[in-house]
Amino acid sequence: MEAVIAVLALLSVLLVVLGAYATVKVVGAAKRRVDTTISHARRTVEDHTLRAKSLAQQGPAGELAQLRLKLRSSLRATQEALQADAAEDGSLRESLALYERLSAHGHELDAELRRLESEPDRATLAERLAELRERTERIVHAADSLRWAARDRARRFAEDDLDSLGAQIDMETSALRHWQTAQSTTPTGTDGSDSKVSDAAAPPPPWPEAPTPESAGTAEQTWSDGPKTRRAEEPTQAAIEPPAPRPTYSWQKKPRPESTT
Repeated sequence: MEAVIAVLALLSVLLVVLGAYATVKVVGAAKRRVDTTISHARRTVEDHTLRAKSLAQQGPAGELAQLRLKLRSSLRATQEALQADAAEDGSLRESLALYERLSAHGHELDAELRRLESEPDRATLAERLAELRERTERIVHAADSLRWAARDRARRFAEDDLDSLGAQIDMETSALRHWQTAQSTTPTGTDGSDSKVSDAAAPPPPWPEAPTPESAGTAEQTWSDGPKTRRAEEPTQAAIEPPAPRPTYSWQKKPRPESTT
């Protein structure tokens, strides 16, 4: 009885532990989802704010907003492209490591540009714009280079796979149409079908020459009909048939014999 109670207590403890672990996992996943949603919404709002500032404000403040918007857009596009292609191509892991280093410089520059937006000394800000613009262009150029290299690599792999697939499809279609290859390689006259075709294509025999008027009554014209010949004219019949003997009847008188006296 004590063993049963111990087993039940142990099972209860295991169920509580599993329930707590599942609760922690669910809460953590929900928290991460909420954090992702909040950061995405914050990024969207900040991008729209920067776009509005770049269009509405003039001078150094407007240019700072343009630099931030350009920097953030390039780094975000490169991150999405590399992460999407790295799941299928393991060679992009090194590119992702280089991007992480470049992203650190981008975050540092973005934070500096954000601080300078509230700088009251516009003269000093105008002097530093040239250096900030150069740094932004270098980071954006490096990010664009990584992004387009990854896209060109994916496109190249897609073209190679398409070429290989096309070659395999050509081989399969040739195998499915095997009779065309057999007909093109079989010599003429090796089977019965070719001999039949040659017999059917043979020219017909020539017509015989017409008989002359002198030999029309004596000679008979024959027509060539393959291996056999037939008569062109039927045998002539007599124009007047001899009279048939008259029938005799019983009521007729027999002729008298003539008297010798």
